[in-house]
Order: sequence, then structure tokens, then C-alpha cells
Amino acid sequence: MSGDLAPIISISPDTAEADDRLEQWQLWLAGKINPDWRPGEWDPQSWLFSGDVDNPATVAFSCRTAGCNTILRAKVRCRECERAFETSGMSAEEFDATYQRRPARHHVYNPPSQCIAGGQGKRCARWAHTRGICRTHYSLWQKAWLREGLENNDANLTAWAETVTGYDALPECLVAGCEHESNTSASLCPTHYDRWRRELKTSAPVTAEQWARKQVPYLTGARFSLAALEPVARLEMLFALQARDARGGKIAPHVLRAITSKITDVTSLVLAPAEQLAPEIFGVAGDVHAFLREAMRNLRSAFDDFNGIDPTERNVWDLVALGIASEHGGTPRRNEGMVDFTPLAQPWLRKVAMEWARTTRPKGRELVKRLFAATIASRALSQRPGGGMEPSALQFADMTAVADGFRTLMKDDGSDYTNKYRATLLSEFCMLLEFGRQAGLMDKVSGSFARHNSHRIAVEDPNEDEIGKAIPESVIRQLDAHLDTLGEGVPYGSMTETDVKRMFQTIYLLLRDTGRRPNEIASLHMDCLERIDGDYNLIWNNYKAKRMRRRLPIDSGTVKIIQDWQQHRRQMAGAEHSPKFMFPTATSSDTRRHIRTGAVSNTIRAWVNAMDRLDSEVPDAEGRPLPFDRSLIYPYAFRHSYAQRHADAGTPLDVLKDLMDHKDAKTTMGYYKVTLKRKRDAVKTMRPHVVDRSGRPAPMASNTAYERRSVAVPFGGCVEPSNVKAGGHACPIRFQCAGCGFYRPDPSYLPAIEDHIRSLKADRETAAAMDSEEWVVRNLSDQVAAFKDVAGKMKAVMDQLSDEERTEIEEASKILRKTRAVNGRTLLPLSVVRRGESSA
Repeated sequence: MSGDLAPIISISPDTAEADDRLEQWQLWLAGKINPDWRPGEWDPQSWLFSGDVDNPATVAFSCRTAGCNTILRAKVRCRECERAFETSGMSAEEFDATYQRRPARHHVYNPPSQCIAGGQGKRCARWAHTRGICRTHYSLWQKAWLREGLENNDANLTAWAETVTGYDALPECLVAGCEHESNTSASLCPTHYDRWRRELKTSAPVTAEQWARKQVPYLTGARFSLAALEPVARLEMLFALQARDARGGKIAPHVLRAITSKITDVTSLVLAPAEQLAPEIFGVAGDVHAFLREAMRNLRSAFDDFNGIDPTERNVWDLVALGIASEHGGTPRRNEGMVDFTPLAQPWLRKVAMEWARTTRPKGRELVKRLFAATIASRALSQRPGGGMEPSALQFADMTAVADGFRTLMKDDGSDYTNKYRATLLSEFCMLLEFGRQAGLMDKVSGSFARHNSHRIAVEDPNEDEIGKAIPESVIRQLDAHLDTLGEGVPYGSMTETDVKRMFQTIYLLLRDTGRRPNEIASLHMDCLERIDGDYNLIWNNYKAKRMRRRLPIDSGTVKIIQDWQQHRRQMAGAEHSPKFMFPTATSSDTRRHIRTGAVSNTIRAWVNAMDRLDSEVPDAEGRPLPFDRSLIYPYAFRHSYAQRHADAGTPLDVLKDLMDHKDAKTTMGYYKVTLKRKRDAVKTMRPHVVDRSGRPAPMASNTAYERRSVAVPFGGCVEPSNVKAGGHACPIRFQCAGCGFYRPDPSYLPAIEDHIRSLKADRETAAAMDSEEWVVRNLSDQVAAFKDVAGKMKAVMDQLSDEERTEIEEASKILRKTRAVNGRTLLPLSVVRRGESSA
């Protein structure tokens, strides 16, 4: 764990020079320590930390039961109180308020109280040991009540204590931080005295004073001590603690107790041999290892400063120690991240890559990607004559070999990368070369070692949203049926389980109903609703395309979901640290301030995996539905489902493009893709169900008749010859379709017919308000009645079909509506082409 510091500075404890160097490091650390750190919790004299349960930056909490003084690592009940609650028959609120637990010393530290003897005269200054009095006075009381024939009860003891003289205080125990008296000849308290005597039997003789220097007081609950550590290691640990505190990290006493008990023989953490700080020494607790990683990272960085070393001169970089931003925004990264430049076999290439990273300070993901690209190029060059070691020998053929290396790049498991990703990596490498030339680091490299058009990697059609991964609506309905279990048992900061469940359920509903990306939902602001003329828009940020404050029309149901959560959110405890966002972070130390998409993904996946049954739409050989592949259910998939739902309903392409906020309509087009075979099958299914204006069956004889002998008008098909010839722009009666003998609707037009009925009703109300002639209003009413008659008869026929036939027609309708939507919305022409005019 000491990294590659040893080659930089070697300190051997056997030499005077090394001792001097270690002392200089100790003095340097001492100068960086804040002497006023954590007042009330940290005692610099005794190296003892006594955490305050009311300090949110300390991981120490009182048991939820008011009458229990146990200190825990979380806001829960202790084990004994939890067992008592399970058998109490009381509500949680009543139990927590009324239960009284007997104090348990091994769970919490209680400072000793003063002896009560000497009330009328000199008050005893010694610590109470038994029944409120010190050991000496308790011995005298035992003699007094026997001698005077008193009853040995608390009342008599208290009265007697008032009559006796108190004693001066005894010296404190030699162990730093121990508040107990040293009433033994070795100046140790009884506890430490017994421990010292036991160790003397199995180890070399040592004086009590020497032994006490490496001991700690009784530690439990919110306490830990650094007193047992070696002087340098003690300062190093304190430096690491203060660095963690400065960045907003919490101090967990139980973690420090687990670590300090294992490193008492370590002279210096930063210079310790790897075996002294091996991970297996510290057990399996994740929080212990996380603290150690951060502590060592901070100490290595400090040691570099002490030695005047630039950490970017190393071949391995610690991204956290260097402050390189994470992939999300510009916040400093907190998770461990290392980048290794040693795979770049060519020194000139490694120099260029390191200088680029050192100069431009890229974000973590960009750095890793470009370094990966350089590694691929380095491998390709290593296969060339000379291994690409001599920059002046590089030629066009070498660049071609590099391009071929990217063109044939495979994943570790042998599967293919997409050509788009390969082309991106090649571009990353070429940009690195361009930087090297501009920085004057590649003056010896021939100009022919550069990208040429022949090196271009063909890229597949863009598919921004991985179309085709939509969750079937039947599966979504099954998920909805289990909505009340989403979020059960999920810990999330200090929020209650009820609040956690409601938050994740709201997130799921918004993912399902709005089609936004997970991060776009996670980062919604509390003021994300906008009302204009009675209609609501959702205000959201398209981070992927860097288009902020976008508007999405939403229905009243979605509005209510948001408003209900906003009202609950304002009254909710445990989320005060994220007032700006709808969905808060788990802790106040998270710099993002809104829930992370990883938490959403993990919760939804755990919820889905816990369901007993989840059926697909595919039957087995006996007709029973096969299980649905649960790995296909993840937050982003609801975006595909939203888009597919609209495409299946016949939403026009331009409208869906705006709803999805796609830059290119080609991306949206993917949701409308219908193969020629599927379209023919849909037409074959639909043509027997064509009706005339009266709702009587008027089936088309063939697919050809359906597609070529009719023309699509806004509310169905038309077989009037001149209108068919004019492509639907030569209707003699101005598209009053429901009154025309050539009108041929089918069930795939039902949504359009219903929309038109609503439009006609609105026009009729407008006409009536304008005091129009009676025949105008009557004409609109007759059209409404005619269209309603057509739609009603088609629905009646559908209702008489079997479930299998009805499903087949519904699927065929979706396909035909998608086809029409791609071809553009069929609109009424502004003027009708007369019979004698050309349709051109």
C-alpha cells in the first residue's frame, strides 16, 4: 500500500540519516495539523476522540429508544431494545418513547461521577465506585452499618455520607485519556493495572510508565484513541483524519478503533512495508478498507509535497489524489481511480500522453479513453519492425498498421466493438498525435505518420437510443401491479422506509410516463412544473445533448404524481441537504445533491428480481407464457418503451422527434421501422375488416386492392377513382367522408376517427357561438353522428371477435399506424383539386 514511494526516498530506521529524515517528516506533518480541530470531540493532549452524537459529521447515533444510552453506527434500535420491542406489543412510537433499558457499560462510555461523601464538610474529590461513593468510603460504610446496627440501604448510606469527611483526589491513571484514578502502587487504575500484570507474565519486563504509553482508555461507542500509535504514525493518522473531515467526509469511531488496534507497531504509515498494511489484516469491513485507501492516498500526496515531487511525473497516477474531475460534471472524484501509463511501450508516446494529461487536465473518463486509444496504438506499433521505438523511423505504413489495429479491435471476451467506438478511439489517438505536434514533442516524427482518408473506419447508422429494447406493455402492467413493493427494505440515508418507497415509486412512474433518461429524472428540480393556459409542461435538462430547460407536455395524471411527491417532499425529514432537487442524495456529503442513477438502477433491478413471476408475451409449446428476461428491465429501457408506445399509436414522426428531443429524425425513425413482410401481414389481417360509411362490411379482395385501389385520407381509406388518382387531393365533397359512398375505414383508423369526432364537436360549439346559420350547425352534427355510427359499428364487430383475433387486429393496427406516421400526417388540403385539373 505504500506504492512506489520507496524508490524516491528510502528511510531505514537503522541509520542516523534516516532518523533525521523521519523527524523532518514528523515536523512537516505537525505543521499541517489544525490544533483547533473538532473542539469538544478531539482532545489533543490525550489523543482521544469522543464523538458527539448530535454532530452529523460523526458516525455515532443514540439508540432510537429514548431510555437507552447505547451508541450505535446507525439510527436504529440496539439489539436488546429491538428484541424487547418485538415482544412488547406496543407501537414503534410508543415503545421508543417509554421503554427504559438498564445501562450497559460495554455498549457506551459513561464518565465516572464524584463520590457523594463529605456533604457537610470537605467534599470527597475521588471518583465514585460503588453506590455513589469511592472505594475508601465504601469500605468505611461497610464497617459503620455493622458497628452501629444500621440497615444497609441507600437512605442510610446517603445520610451517613453527609457526616464523614471527604478525601483528596487520587492521581489519574498513567494511560492517556483514562479518567479513572490510579489507586494502585503502579499509578494505574485497577483495569489497566490488571492488564499490565497479565502482560508481564508473557512478555519482557517493562515499567508501568513505559507500558502505559502504548495503551488506550476504555473505548466504545463514539470513542477512539491514537495514543497507542508510534509518534509518526499518530501524526499521519491525525493528518488523514483532518483531510477527510475537510472534504466533508464523516468520522466513524468504530472504523478508527478497528484500524488503530492493528497498526500499533507501524513506525510510519506512508513508509510501511506492504505486509504491515496488507488488506487481510483489517478484516472484510468495507468502510475500514475505504478509510484506509483514502488515508493512504492523502498521505502519499502529502509525502510527495514534503519531498518536492510532482506526482504527475510518475507512470501511475492516482486520479483522486491529483484532483482530476469525475465523469459527472466538474466535481472532484471521490471513488478510487488509477491510470497506468506503463502499457505505452514507446517512450516518445508515453511522454506525449503524459504531457497531454498533465497540461489539459481532462476529466477521468476522457483520460481513460484516450489512454486506452494510445495503448491500442502502442500494441500495433510494437508489432512493427523496430517496435515503433524510434520516432524518426515512423512512416505511413506504421500509421496504416495502427489504423488496422483499431479496425480489428475486439473485446476481452472475443466479441466485437462497434465500428463507431473503434472510429472514436482512432480519433482519440490522432488528437493525441496532434497535441504532440503542437506541443513540439514530435518534431522527430515524420509528417507521413498521420491519419489519411484510407484510415477511415466505416461507421454504422447512428442509433442514439438503442432502439429495440423497449419493455413490452404487458410486462409494464405486471410491474405496475407490484408497485407497492418497490423500495421495500432499501436503506437510503436517514430517510424512513415510507419516504424511500414513495420516492422510488415516483421515480419509476416518471420514467414510465415521460420517457426521460434516468439522469434527467434524477436531477429534476422542485420547480419542474410549468403551467401555460391550463396545460402543464415538465421542465427538464437534456444533459446528453447539452440542451437545458426543455419542455415536455405531460398529462394530468403525471402532474398529480409530481405534485403529490412535491408536497410530501417538503414535509419530509432527512432530505434538508438537497432543497433544490425533487429526489435528494442519501447523505449531505454527496456533492451531486440529487439521487444518483446507480441507486435508481440498483433499486429497480432488485425489485424486479424479487418478483415471484414475470411473464413474457411469448408462449411455450403448451401455450403458457414463458418467463420474461428480467435483465431487460432497467431504467433506460422505459425511455424506449415510451417512444415505442407513441410510435405504435401512430404519433407523427415530427411530433415524436420533439417529444424525445432527438436532434436527428433518423434516430426517431428507428421506432417506426416495419419490415415489408410485417406490413403485408398487417394489410392481410386488416383488409377483411374494411367497412363502408354505414359500417357494413366492405372487405378488400387483396392486399393490392387495399394499397393501390384506395388512398389514405385523414379518417380512413377512399376508393373514389379521381381522388385515388390525385393521391387524396381531389375529393368532390370536400372530405365529408362519413357521408360518402366511397369511404372505406378500418379498425386501424379508430383513433383518428375519434380525434376527428372531438374536433367536429368543438367546431360545432364554435359555430353555434358565432350565431351561424342553422344548416351549418346541423351539417356538423350530422357528421358527428355519422362518424360515431361508423366507429361504433367497427367496435361492435371487434367486441364479437375472439381474444386472439382482436389481439391480431390491434397489432396490425399499430403497424399500419406507424407506417402512416413515417409517411407523414394525412392532412386536409387547403383547396380541393377539381376533376378537370391535374393532380400534379
